[in-house]
Amino acid sequence: MRHAAEQVCELFPAVYVRFCRRREADDVRLTPQMDAILLHLAMSGPLTIGEMAGHFARSQSVVSEIVTGMEKKRLLERMRDERDRRRTLVWLTGHARAVLARRQQVLDVGRVERAMGRMGEEERRGLVEGMRALVEAAVKTSVSNGPSVRKEQR
Repeated sequence: MRHAAEQVCELFPAVYVRFCRRREADDVRLTPQMDAILLHLAMSGPLTIGEMAGHFARSQSVVSEIVTGMEKKRLLERMRDERDRRRTLVWLTGHARAVLARRQQVLDVGRVERAMGRMGEEERRGLVEGMRALVEAAVKTSVSNGPSVRKEQR
């Protein structure tokens, strides 16, 4: 058992180095404030500038300026609140959701796909099942705080 664990630990850095998602030329450059706003909105849902200012302990003028810059990058849009037409909400655009999804990927799907294309179907299935089993075993033994991997996510 120890030998197998050592082999996995030995192989993991090579997997990471070969398949790590690198910053691409078309990736949107975000300041730390912009990144925080995107992640916060993704978790909270649409907010007003005032609500955002309160959440970030920043002035409304500062938050408004950041939001305006993010609108220019097609990351945020302002919209009227359907429940109270006097309020204007700030929300993520489709482009912002795609940027967030891409930024959350650790490995480059294309590189992994090309490498797995050189493997047989049985090897591919074994790799996926083995990785899933390792993550599930870690979750069951409280080794990891990460999400479990369900079969529906294949």
